[in-house]
Amino acid sequence: MRALTAITGFKDVLPSESPLWRLVEEKARDVVRRFDFAELRPPVMERLELFQRGIGQTTDIVEKEMYAVKGRGEDENFALRPEATAGMVRALLEHHLHEGGRPAKIFCLGPMFRCERPQKGRLRQFNQLDVEVFNDPGPLADAEVVALLHTFLHELGIPGLSVSLNSLGCAECRPSYRGSLVAYLEARSSSLCEDCRRRLQRNPLRVLDCKNESCREAAAGAPVLSEYLCGACRDHFGLVLDSLASLGVPHRRDERLVRGLDYYTRTAFEVHSDMLGAQSAMAGGGRYDGLCRELGGPDIPAVGFAVGLERLIMLLQQMSPPPSPGPDYYLAALAPEALGPAFLLAQRLRSLGLGVAADWESGSLKSRLRRADKARAARVVMLGADELAGGVGLVRDLAAGVQKKIPLDRPDLFALEAARETGAPEETGAPVSG
Repeated sequence: MRALTAITGFKDVLPSESPLWRLVEEKARDVVRRFDFAELRPPVMERLELFQRGIGQTTDIVEKEMYAVKGRGEDENFALRPEATAGMVRALLEHHLHEGGRPAKIFCLGPMFRCERPQKGRLRQFNQLDVEVFNDPGPLADAEVVALLHTFLHELGIPGLSVSLNSLGCAECRPSYRGSLVAYLEARSSSLCEDCRRRLQRNPLRVLDCKNESCREAAAGAPVLSEYLCGACRDHFGLVLDSLASLGVPHRRDERLVRGLDYYTRTAFEVHSDMLGAQSAMAGGGRYDGLCRELGGPDIPAVGFAVGLERLIMLLQQMSPPPSPGPDYYLAALAPEALGPAFLLAQRLRSLGLGVAADWESGSLKSRLRRADKARAARVVMLGADELAGGVGLVRDLAAGVQKKIPLDRPDLFALEAARETGAPEETGAPVSG
């Protein structure tokens, strides 16, 4: 019988990869905490209608990429979430998180699902950090989420960061731009791909986002939104740019930048790294003031972004980040009678918050030191016959190569030793037995 393998596009995160994932996730949680965001954990499955109404019927996500699930009831049509924003809006409205007079600042960290062709850095199950601000219509909210995203990527050490921004206008000024854009594209419809010809009347801005080369050439001379913005949108976007400049965040205006989802208004942005070449976008987002109303709620202004963790992890792996630290101690039982005391000591040390690795079989000192090195332990506690007779563990600092005896009934002294800087000089004890 052949062994089963993972589904194409669904990837195991191996133990060797987990430390880097943990580093990224912990940095994300640290940064959002400093910006005063609270965590929301929506379910990974929602009603299909939520994404059809929220993301837009003409998007590739809804048309081609969603994992639809049929429930047992006649009207039970569900979908694995392809993105987080629609579900976060649904939870915001359902649980009245927007009430109370203050902006609601929430984030979500977890898996999304899209049925697309797997490729490097793009999987069918992928993970995102989503950050959203509700109930704040001002440009400083836009600038704050951009600054948060830049801070997160910068503190991870991603080099060459820059932000591209554009204003997509609002319900007042976008219709006139839409008319001019449609007229321009209709005259060149023969050069457009089938998807873009279909989108031309329903969401013509999507044509500007198409990656098809003929569509890009056809749209090259299209009207630009900045010439159609109303005074309010122009002022809003100007304050966003000025605020980012005051923070020293590298940025530029990109007249051709649009977002791939239907719900965006006013500010749209992407963050790029010069390490990624032509496909340099690492994350993106923008303002979506009409989405709450579209999903049955009141008019609640909103702005946010999403960053994919797989691509970020891939970039960090290319940068060869330092290995994560190993446990504080490796317990080396050098005789069968040392297994029980070692097992007890491990639990006592762990209860004090220390990291402890061990193998629950006795072995030679040489083999145990190899295993301690493989585990990247800072110290080894050696328990042989002589140590047990004396009621002590012989602790060797693996960086400094020095060792000392610590009473087995004083786990606090082991904790104190672990608090010392690894490699600090100490007196060398007697040779270990075993």
